[in-house]
Amino acid sequence: MLTMTDNAVFVIREITTQQQAPEGAGLRIAADAAAGSLTLTLADQPIAGDQVVDSSGARVFLDAEAAKLLDDKALDAAVDDNGGVQFGFAAQPVG
Repeated sequence: MLTMTDNAVFVIREITTQQQAPEGAGLRIAADAAAGSLTLTLADQPIAGDQVVDSSGARVFLDAEAAKLLDDKALDAAVDDNGGVQFGFAAQPVG
């Protein structure tokens, strides 16, 4: 199952707070097979069939295809000097 780094947890919680999203909102990750990519959006709640990953109040909703693709990955996040957020995926640490 997808895991989140401490940075990702912090950034997702900040985004949902700043956007005044409702309680239980999170980041939704969906696979776009046509483009061969993933889309990340802020979502008020998961869509039926989404896998929900919750870490210290930071919630990520994964569609079925994204859940398969990211099963052994860790979500990370970084904020640049201008406040721009970049998310990335890495292999989960072993052990």
